[in-house]
Amino acid sequence: MSKRKNKPIVAVVGRPNVGKSTLFNVLAGDNISIVKDTPGITRDRIYADVTWLDMTFTLIDTGGIEPESKDIILSRMREQAQIAIDTADVIIFLVDVKQGLVDADAKVADMLRRSKKPVVLAVNKVDSHQKMVNDTYEFYNLGIGDPHPISAANRTGLGDMLDVVTSYFEKSDLEEEEDERTRVAIVGKPNVGKSSIINRLLGENRLIVSDIAGTTRDAVDTDIVHNGKEYVFIDTAGLRRKNKIKEELERYMIVRTVSAVERADIVVLVIDATEGVTEQDAKIAGIAHERGKAVVIAVNKWDAIEKNDKTVKEYSAKIRSTLSFMQYAEIIFISAVSGQRLPKLYDVIDMVSENHSMRVATGVLNEIMTEAVAMQQPPSDKGKSLRLYYITQVAVKPPTFVIFVNDKELMHFSYQRYIENQIRNTFGFKGTPLRFIIRERKENE
Repeated sequence: MSKRKNKPIVAVVGRPNVGKSTLFNVLAGDNISIVKDTPGITRDRIYADVTWLDMTFTLIDTGGIEPESKDIILSRMREQAQIAIDTADVIIFLVDVKQGLVDADAKVADMLRRSKKPVVLAVNKVDSHQKMVNDTYEFYNLGIGDPHPISAANRTGLGDMLDVVTSYFEKSDLEEEEDERTRVAIVGKPNVGKSSIINRLLGENRLIVSDIAGTTRDAVDTDIVHNGKEYVFIDTAGLRRKNKIKEELERYMIVRTVSAVERADIVVLVIDATEGVTEQDAKIAGIAHERGKAVVIAVNKWDAIEKNDKTVKEYSAKIRSTLSFMQYAEIIFISAVSGQRLPKLYDVIDMVSENHSMRVATGVLNEIMTEAVAMQQPPSDKGKSLRLYYITQVAVKPPTFVIFVNDKELMHFSYQRYIENQIRNTFGFKGTPLRFIIRERKENE
């Protein structure tokens, strides 16, 4: 039985200068979502994983460019609120006790209230509880419930606020529900053909179990049965907003991608064959990699490329060099328009899904490791050599291994990658990242 746990999504909305970034950074702490040592990914800090007590959720900062004029501030805040309403399970609406209640706050509060999403009203910059607590009462006028006094800068009141935020998480989000279906997120830049692919897959599979526009978020889930097996395709399409500002559009795309990837086991990254891999593609790939999902890169519009016998090989090499952090990804060349090789997409999804949840026996792993160590000596430093004692697999989705060593500092990234390659040489693990946790154990333990 495959069990899955959904990570709830919490979005922060608020005017410029009310302290959104401070709150975001304090809550995210060291969990900031930037992939270290990953070439090709530069990332605004748009999202991060936050753990409070025993719950983990994804925090999204909807704010973008800080505009000057009041009119633009209101329209931009409405946009942020819309992103939050579309994608989040709970919304934190941040206001500023020192600036007091302003018109833009009231207008955005109306939008949030109408959305029927749970909203937690946080009044920031309450640096002295005694002196300022009375000033928080005026925010009751917004009509979205109790104001919670906090100071992001002084880290006060955050626990109480998070208690309220997490109380809205549905039990179904936190509990592991049993779900046999393969969940696939179709992601990629706008206009690469994500919807056409799903429509084409639907066309070939007359048996649609249900096609309900995502009830809580606006990604659309489509259930498809193929050869007796159920799949849920999560589509991030629908980005048809005539948005004036490129950065806002990109932020919206990343937020949507995070929420879709979070709910899937397998990510199909659709790339436009005529454009090649772009920086935006690398960002999206980075989100899937970081979240430990199995990845298929579907190169769409392949029918539009002039080919010879080397084209596929050269194109694949180009993708691998740009997305060097995910050498494991499976690549498939398709055309949504002609339907070329689309049925094969199911086979590739099934294969990477199997690898994503594959378990390897401890005995076999230790044989591979012993052999690897014999073939290539572990690194040493100042006369001290790395010793690898034992390896075992502790989790799947993605496959996660713990290696016990005498000294963590000596386990260089390159040697870890060497061990990973030896495991991959034996078991393939195509399409899935592998995670390694290095633990120290004293010689005599």
